[in-house]
Amino acid sequence: MNPSTEQPNHALVIGASSGIADALIAQLLQDETLARVTAISRSSCPEKWRDHPRICWLFSNYDETTINAIGLQLLEQQKTDPLHIDQVFICNGILHGENFKPEKRLEELDAEIMQQVFHANTIIPALWLKVLRPLLAGKRSCHMVFLSARVGSINDNRIGGWYSYRASKAALNMLLKTAAIEYARRAKNVKLIAFHPGTTDTTLSKPFQKNIPEDKLFTPDFVARQLLMLVAKTPIDGTLSYLDWDHQTIDW
Repeated sequence: MNPSTEQPNHALVIGASSGIADALIAQLLQDETLARVTAISRSSCPEKWRDHPRICWLFSNYDETTINAIGLQLLEQQKTDPLHIDQVFICNGILHGENFKPEKRLEELDAEIMQQVFHANTIIPALWLKVLRPLLAGKRSCHMVFLSARVGSINDNRIGGWYSYRASKAALNMLLKTAAIEYARRAKNVKLIAFHPGTTDTTLSKPFQKNIPEDKLFTPDFVARQLLMLVAKTPIDGTLSYLDWDHQTIDW
């Protein structure tokens, strides 16, 4: 199946308060053919978007109950709403927090912190995979993008470290790989993409930018543009694609 030539109707941006998600929303709203952007976040809608006629901002604290409730809400809405969701961007993720940073040695592993990282990077995206399938399945094409990372590649891991983050992104990739097989049977109009944005100038990467070459530290706007171009040219083929900001395939 080739990418749809129909004009997009409705984009869904989850984890909407992140730097990349904010840039994505801005880019999406520049497309006058896009009727609506539904943004989901645990934060309130930024003032710059509050009066925008094409934004719907929904709250979620990303537990299973609220994720299921939003899924049902969107499913009910679709019964009477002519708009079709044809772009989904799941931007949830953490690398560090106020009380922790990526582990460099085994002695630094902590069960509670590992659970926190896996919840954000693996479990939350998995729950969205579950609740959105009935909503997205149909005849019109849809691209569903998850923010992964190159460090989630097992074959690319040559320097070690960052145990929880690496493992959570590797687990996300396996979940997506497995889900793509099921989606190919039950929602064959949906293309799953695991996307590595590169080192982006956001809160997530801020403590780790010191040794990044200037031309390898990307703005959120650049990453959003690259991602939208990637979506536009990627065919619906019943598989998971693991791609970077430069549209190159990453080794598993």
